[in-house]
Amino acid sequence: METTQVAKFRREVLTQIARYVWEGTLTEKIYDILQVVKEDGSRVRCCVHKERAVLKNRIQMALWQERGGHIVDGAMAAMAGKFDKSLPVMDVLPDACDACPIDKYYVTDLCRHCIQHKCMEHCPKHAISIQNDRATIDRDVCIECGRCAKSCPYGAIIEITRPCIKACALDAMSSGSDKRTVIDYDKCVSCGNCRDACPFGALDERSMIAEVVLAIKSGKKVVAMVAPSIIGQFGHKVTMGQIMAALKKIGFTSVVEVAVGADITTIKEAAEFKEKVPDKIPFMTSSCCPAFVEHVKKHFPDFALNISETPSPMVCCGLWVKSEDPNALTCFIGPCIAKKAETVRHPESVDFAMTYEELSCVFEGLDIDVTSIEAEDFVTIATAGGLGFPLNRGVQGSLKALLTKDGKNGDAILDYADGLKNCQEKLTRVKKGELPLDYFEGMACVNGCVDGPGTLAQQGVTRVLLTKFTQAAAKKVSNENEAAVKAAKG
Repeated sequence: METTQVAKFRREVLTQIARYVWEGTLTEKIYDILQVVKEDGSRVRCCVHKERAVLKNRIQMALWQERGGHIVDGAMAAMAGKFDKSLPVMDVLPDACDACPIDKYYVTDLCRHCIQHKCMEHCPKHAISIQNDRATIDRDVCIECGRCAKSCPYGAIIEITRPCIKACALDAMSSGSDKRTVIDYDKCVSCGNCRDACPFGALDERSMIAEVVLAIKSGKKVVAMVAPSIIGQFGHKVTMGQIMAALKKIGFTSVVEVAVGADITTIKEAAEFKEKVPDKIPFMTSSCCPAFVEHVKKHFPDFALNISETPSPMVCCGLWVKSEDPNALTCFIGPCIAKKAETVRHPESVDFAMTYEELSCVFEGLDIDVTSIEAEDFVTIATAGGLGFPLNRGVQGSLKALLTKDGKNGDAILDYADGLKNCQEKLTRVKKGELPLDYFEGMACVNGCVDGPGTLAQQGVTRVLLTKFTQAAAKKVSNENEAAVKAAKG
């Protein structure tokens, strides 16, 4: 993920919160976080007061509290373990939203007042006239069809779309009555694409970072469940053994691989596929990406029964951990914002979820240097199939390897799409009967999980490192993982 000024502010808030929660001084020092912006220092907004108002919004989000309340009250609630999980994962920071212009088509200074006036001739509503030697659009008449922009030989008319609205493939973002952005939660799937798209940092995610640190500090048994794409997130030379050691230094009692959960998912999903397709349903979709699953449920409800009933790798991993130790609390650590929403929906298996970005803030807040820590011995118990889930076509690749090994359904038609826009387009084709398939793998993030919004490393680096790690795995197909086979039967 690109380290912008917005990301720096977000990380500074998360780091300070992790530090103060660990010290037990959050309530007393909550105002110290506002000193990130100083009276005589550089800032990115009009005044220090505006800057701090935005930081207050960000603090409330980082503590998983309601926006608009007093930050001291929020800090007290957090330290008392009060977190309202009915609040959405993604939300708008009203003090940060710049209320971007919403006029879709705009005439620039490139207009040369030509003689042909194609923009005027092609406008079906006659919304364009020439005033002061340039074309002018009558906003009360314009229907935003775009013909003027397409017809101008100079490209003088441009289309303007709010970055957050443009980033949302599901039309969940719009302009409210005060021109600030609002989120339609009946359409939103918590993918997080809007967060990084907004140049003003007006969209943010709620965080469980305080809740995780509190649980560890209280002496509870908290198990870290790390996604395979954690490889390379803290530097391409940092080993899995170092990451494991650093997590235990935080206070996690043990660390397990979500790739084992992916192996469990593969085994269970392969059995479900053989049972259902095509006898009960014409095709089945993957259930691994929570944003994709919500996409299908909210935007293609006719396909809801086609979603695999097999839990995601995160949920399978959590159930596996709790079957071994019912008293354990589980914390998923991965690249995904939508996993937080999935965690709220599955309290029986997963207690907390953090992104790699949030984990880096915990490391910094607790003064843990992953790059210099002594590595502990580590050998993966997952298979190449499970480890490869975050890669393009990783889920279906693991599934097909198992189906082929079983000698059944090896010729099934499997399709794939990454990015919600691509998922939307392909599912629309399926709905129209234009795309025959038996199994469809959908991923909300372009390039798959290795390019999730909660990542730190460039997706290309992670892809190379994870591919090498996957290829080195001793076991290749998911049913070669004895732990996964046992858990899938249970």
